[in-house]
Amino acid sequence: MLDKLQQILQEAKAKINSARTPQDLKAAQVEFLGRKSFLANAAQNIGRLPAEQRPLAGKTLNSVKKEITALLEEKQKSLQSQEQGIDISLPASPLEPAGKHPLINVINEICGVFEDLGFEIQEGTEVETEWYNFQALNIPLEHPSRDMFDTFYLNLSADKNKGKYLLRSHTSPSQIRIMEKRKPPLAVVVPGKVYRPDNVDASHSFMFHQIEGFAVGENINFSHLKGVLIEFARQAFSPETKLRFRPHFFPFTEPSAEVDISCLLCQGKGCSVCKQSGWLEILGCGMIHPNVLKAVNINPNKYQGFAFGMGVERIAMLKYGIDDIRLFFSNHKKFLGQFYEV
Repeated sequence: MLDKLQQILQEAKAKINSARTPQDLKAAQVEFLGRKSFLANAAQNIGRLPAEQRPLAGKTLNSVKKEITALLEEKQKSLQSQEQGIDISLPASPLEPAGKHPLINVINEICGVFEDLGFEIQEGTEVETEWYNFQALNIPLEHPSRDMFDTFYLNLSADKNKGKYLLRSHTSPSQIRIMEKRKPPLAVVVPGKVYRPDNVDASHSFMFHQIEGFAVGENINFSHLKGVLIEFARQAFSPETKLRFRPHFFPFTEPSAEVDISCLLCQGKGCSVCKQSGWLEILGCGMIHPNVLKAVNINPNKYQGFAFGMGVERIAMLKYGIDDIRLFFSNHKKFLGQFYEV
């Protein structure tokens, strides 16, 4: 009996180890532990043995059953791992060096330019109230951007003084928060994410990055704004870059302008990228509206300021010749790897 049990154990080990599929393993389980197996009927045979042999035979039988059961369970785990495409016996994949995202590179580069011009870098909060995102920036209740469909409102109890909570739709609320706490002179740049419920396509995303900049002090005028932006364009793009200021309307600046740079590809001669105009729009700017200064208790008769805002993805697409904003958020290693610094 003992020799037979040891023989069964060795046969079970060989068959379980050679199983390549769950079906093979199931067949081995039925053969060695099934109702018609030798081990299932061995208890009856033990009863026919001499009394002095029965304890050792029973102990050996239970030990063989436990060992075979353990072998089956271990093999089942191994087969499941292989089905999931994981072979735990293989060495780990080598670690690859990581790098900064191209948008982070552009943000750092832009902020570095403005730091050289005397601006400090601050960060703002992405969850705002209607007061900071709209009212304090001279955006009245009837403004189209206040519509529920143009803003990500949050399901939170509204602040009784500041209004409903929302995901900021621009980085300008940081301008208000900073001027609330500090008084002029100020020169600050604020990079960060913003959110708008746009349909995602090659040029739009519901989340993107902006950089807000502003300066407030005595006797600041539009010439200071132009000088700062011209120097920014020369450092960020090339010394030959030209700027064009076009009159525009923004509720938080007056006068306001949109700024174009000479096309980076055709040097202003006209091409398909600039639609034969020779110019590419990069940002909006203007002199801070007196109502914005009043909202933060800064006297507009004593202090003036300018502000500007630009989309980081827009700058990066122009800088690197990228034609689809979705590539920045695709996590494709081949795309992102082009921008890693060695």
